[in-house]
Amino acid sequence: MAKEKKKITQELGINDQTPREIVAELDKYIVGQDEAKKSVAIALRNRWRSHKLPEEMRDDVIPKNILMIGSTGVGKTEIARRLARLVKAPFIKVEATKFTEVGYVGRDVESIIRDLVQTAVRMVRKQRTDEVKEKAAANAIERLLDVLVPEPKRSQNPLGKLFGNAEVDATPVEEEESTAKKHGREFIRKRLLAGKMEEQIIELEVADHAKPMVGMFSGSSLEGMGDNLQDMVSSLMPKRMRKRKVTIATARKILEQEEAEKLIDMEEVSETAVELAERSGIVFLDEIDKVAVKGSSSGPDVSREGVQRDILPIVEGSTVMTKYGPVKTDYILFIAAGAFHTAKPSDLIPELQGRFPIRVELKSLLKADFEKILTEPQNALLKQYKALLQTEGLSLDFQADAIEHIAELAEHVNEQSEDIGARRLHTLLEKLLEQISFEAPDMVKDGKTEVIIDAAYVDEKLKEIAKNKDLSQFIL
Repeated sequence: MAKEKKKITQELGINDQTPREIVAELDKYIVGQDEAKKSVAIALRNRWRSHKLPEEMRDDVIPKNILMIGSTGVGKTEIARRLARLVKAPFIKVEATKFTEVGYVGRDVESIIRDLVQTAVRMVRKQRTDEVKEKAAANAIERLLDVLVPEPKRSQNPLGKLFGNAEVDATPVEEEESTAKKHGREFIRKRLLAGKMEEQIIELEVADHAKPMVGMFSGSSLEGMGDNLQDMVSSLMPKRMRKRKVTIATARKILEQEEAEKLIDMEEVSETAVELAERSGIVFLDEIDKVAVKGSSSGPDVSREGVQRDILPIVEGSTVMTKYGPVKTDYILFIAAGAFHTAKPSDLIPELQGRFPIRVELKSLLKADFEKILTEPQNALLKQYKALLQTEGLSLDFQADAIEHIAELAEHVNEQSEDIGARRLHTLLEKLLEQISFEAPDMVKDGKTEVIIDAAYVDEKLKEIAKNKDLSQFIL
């Protein structure tokens, strides 16, 4: 069992792609920022390498945490989001601004690790559910048959209870009924397996799950205690059942889930999840610059420095108590990110700076980058807008000069006002296509099925706003 658990943990927790393959995967969605992609790819590969080391050496190799520095909209969060889909490891993205120093109102930093373990539990549970899926589906069919074709009740002797013999042998008529029921059950089974009864409504008895007490103990250091108390209360309370009228398709899903839960050993899931979080967890800590303190000051900055002091033991390695057991944070990879407009990385407390040895600066986006962002990624903005309007039957055709002009305007507005990176393209395109989006249904009714967007059209809709600095600050 221990060997099997170790094998599953490694299968879930380790991404065996090479650094070049990881970068190629990120390139499909993120333009530029090669240095940041390379650092992330090396960090992931080093994790794979450390798992291949002899056990006595493996414990001494800790992950090298990364600090990403760059203005908003250049791809920091997108790298993290895509990384989450790429790695087979527990991943959580949190904002440093959500946490406060212990003793203040707000979430304490240990909740980061609790959330990470919860993510690991979901991952392991999903894998176990997939493993027992076929058996759960077969059991669900049997329960559906029990509802659709109930087993015949055996007749009782009215005096049987007095003499200790409640049941009597079935009569020939009852045996015939039982055989008919059996044939009927097989007939219904075939129809269920063929999917011919999916829309039929049946009455199903299901467990009435009590709604979680949202916010219980939240915003305090007793948050974890609140989780444990909720679990304890729910385990003491008997399950309440209620009847629901659902289609057979819905009933099948409900019953499959219930049967899967019976087949899964949740204690083993918890143990595996804790090990997975400890050895393979990744935490993306965004907005780290917002808790940096510039110079020596007092007031609310004291609390911000307190957040850094509370983050420090989590990053450098400590043990956090969760409802699934104690979790060591020594081998969790932390990736921090921030714009650092008003503060610098050196404004972080020295101890925390030392825990992020890899520094990566993400560059501001230029016209050429904006052109690529508009057209190249799999989820490129122009592809999204085309697909949205195609649902109305309207085809959008962006000319090359229009794309170039939009990119030029994005670079210009970012220089003139706040640099919000690729997010500037969202505001420009929304303003550019506002009239078309509004009138699209009417245009199709009038027989117009294609709209060509060229540089002249872009000029007409955006040039005056982009030129007027005061106006662009409010609109773009």
